Order: sequence, then C-alpha cells, then structure tokens
Amino acid sequence: MVLSITDNSPMISTTSSTVEMVTQEKLQRNEDNVEDKNSGALGCFGWLLVIVSLIFVVATFPLTGFMCVKIVKEYERAVIFRLGRIPDRKPKGPGLFFVLPCTDNFVKVDLRTVSFDIPPQEILTKDSVTVSVDGVVYFRIHCPISSVANVSNAHSSTRLLAQTTLRNVLGTKNLSELLSDREGISLSMQEALDDATDPWGIKVERVEIKDVKLPQQLQRAMAAEAEASREARAKIIAAEGEMKASRALKEASLVIAEAPSALQLRYLQTLNTIAAEKNSTIIFPLPIDMLQSFMRK
Repeated sequence: MVLSITDNSPMISTTSSTVEMVTQEKLQRNEDNVEDKNSGALGCFGWLLVIVSLIFVVATFPLTGFMCVKIVKEYERAVIFRLGRIPDRKPKGPGLFFVLPCTDNFVKVDLRTVSFDIPPQEILTKDSVTVSVDGVVYFRIHCPISSVANVSNAHSSTRLLAQTTLRNVLGTKNLSELLSDREGISLSMQEALDDATDPWGIKVERVEIKDVKLPQQLQRAMAAEAEASREARAKIIAAEGEMKASRALKEASLVIAEAPSALQLRYLQTLNTIAAEKNSTIIFPLPIDMLQSFMRK
C-alpha cells in the first residue's frame, strides 16, 4: 500500500489571499455606504444649533433676511456646508436659496467650460528623440459636490495632471506617430484625463496638441532627406519624359519617312514660327540631298 502526499500549500495561500482581498473590498464598500448615509446626519447638538439659528433668524427677521438670501447665476451652483457637512448631497441653484447664519457657509462652483494651455514639455519619444510639445485642454465641472469635497483645488490639479499625462502618452509614441497621428494622441489623452478626473467631478471635453518643436539639427537632417527624395523623384520624372519623347520622335520619323514632302512642310512651319518672333536673323535650312554630291567628290 502506497500513500501519495502532495504539497498544496501554494494553492492554499493563493486562495486565502484572494479571500482576504475580497473581504477587504466588501468592508471598504460597507464603510463607504455607512459614511454616505451618515454624511448628512448632524446629531442632537447639531440640530440644537440649527434650531437656535432659526430662532435667531425669526427674531431678527428684517435684518437677517438680507444675510440669509443668496443668489447664484445660471452657470453656477452653490455647495452648502451645514456644520461642516453637506446636507441632502445636492447643490443649490440657479436662482435664490437660503442659508442660516452661524451654521451654514457655501462655496460657488462655476459650471462653464474652462480652457488652459499646457506649458511646453521636453519629452523623450520611444525612438529616443527629444521634442518640445505643448497643448490645450478644455474641461468643465459636472459634479459640484465632488469638485469641492474630493479635491482641494480642482482646476490646479487638472492642470498638473494634464502635464504628466502629456508626458506619459507621448513617451510611448515614435516621432513619426507624433507628427502624423495627432488626432489619435489627443483622443488617448482625453480618455486618460477623463478617467483620472472623474472622481473630482470634472469632465474633460477636448484635448488638442498645439505645436511640436524639433531640434534644429534634426530639422536640417529631415529637410535634407526630403530634398534628396524630391530630387530623386524629379530625375525619375524627367527620365520618363525623355523616354516618352524619344518614342514620339521615333513615330514621327517613321511618318515623315513615308512622305518626304512632310519634311519640307515642317521646314516651312519652323520658318513661320521664327518670323513671328520679329527676329532680324532668319535661318534657311538647306536640304541634305543637295550636299550629298559635294560630299561624294
């Protein structure tokens, strides 16, 4: 009787680690749900302060009415903090809204599209070429509460993230791709920025590459290469033209050989062309047949 014993310790450790990760994710989700539910809870002392503030507003209504009524424009939203918490998890506006003195303060958030220039970045491409690239980004805030509660300065953070994203995306491209596929690079940058800034309540609408500056030495080398290729194409075209012209002359000589009088007509046409230019010298062609007798002697 033989007993086979196998070592399953790696499998058991992998399974246990997976179970621990799933358990931690569930606990994290439960904590987030509890925090979301308790985010608007003020507690007994908080409600007491709110009631005292309401009594103060009612007692001094004519004076505090101007302090409690606020206005936000059509393109703005107001995020109200009541004793440090956001009630109802909803922004206020546009139009009129009320705040309580001593317990409420609010932050205005602009929902209009904002554009900014990405400063020129020195980037090393995939084929080890150093280029300077700049661009422009268009974005807007679509969730005012996230832009206020999840990040200290949404605009500044987006600017810094756009610079690093430009470096990361262009570092994986060759120089030829960088010069020819700007639209694809812009789309990939937009997707990367949009995914990264979504927890901040920001929607990236458009990213554009403005200018790509190459080193002077590389520009001269590329210009010399382009000039050489153009000269080569010009020589090929000229050679093809000479070949077609020689074929046409061959066909014309065959036609003239069949009708010798056509050569005399060609002479007369040439004289007519020379006389039309008002030249003082006129050349009369001499038939070669007249000279053959002298050449024999």
